[in-house]
Amino acid sequence: MASALLFAVLTWQVAEHGPLRALDERLGRAVAAGGLPAGPAGFFADLGNTAVALPVLSAVLVWALWRGRREGRHRTADGCAAARWWLPPLAAGLTAGAVPALVVPLKLWLARPGPPQMAGAAHEGFYPSGHGATAAVLYGLAALLLFRGRRRTVAHRPVVPAVATAVVLLNAGVGTGLVRRGYHWPLDVLGSWCLAGVLLAVWCAVCDRWSGGQRVVGAQGRPEGLP
Repeated sequence: MASALLFAVLTWQVAEHGPLRALDERLGRAVAAGGLPAGPAGFFADLGNTAVALPVLSAVLVWALWRGRREGRHRTADGCAAARWWLPPLAAGLTAGAVPALVVPLKLWLARPGPPQMAGAAHEGFYPSGHGATAAVLYGLAALLLFRGRRRTVAHRPVVPAVATAVVLLNAGVGTGLVRRGYHWPLDVLGSWCLAGVLLAVWCAVCDRWSGGQRVVGAQGRPEGLP
């Protein structure tokens, strides 16, 4: 998996004070001292806070449970085998909980000092970025749950790229804001995105393997599956 391999390379460079880490710190200082507006940067950086991202995911989890239970009842009434409608929301909650469970030990182990703006902080662990991982995983899970809960008819297909683009742009804003405000180095953010990629891929694999799926007929008469 590309995300896991890249995460391993970045972590090795950070741990061994490799040339990529030196380049990263030069880039981080340049971005922090650059001309990007500090106000919007701080706003986007705060979107990676658990207090912001967790309520968004929680609302989608409630919707996914309601939608899954309703569709499960319809399948049972139609004589179809009941799918494990509760598995995607449950796996999403466990995946969200895995973020601090993985990030905190890595921060303590690597103990990477933060940018100059964070001098005197209560901790010295800045890799990977907790805010970056939280935003990527929680908003990513929310989008995936929304995709999974909608039948992929022609009318709904434009929604998928729109939501995916919004999530990508949001995370780009969070990462840029964290570096611009001097909260993290760029590699801290990139590493958190790679870790998020691994977690989201595992969630997709678990749901595809064990949650069960329903074949539906799209608007063109072609069979479509729930993602």
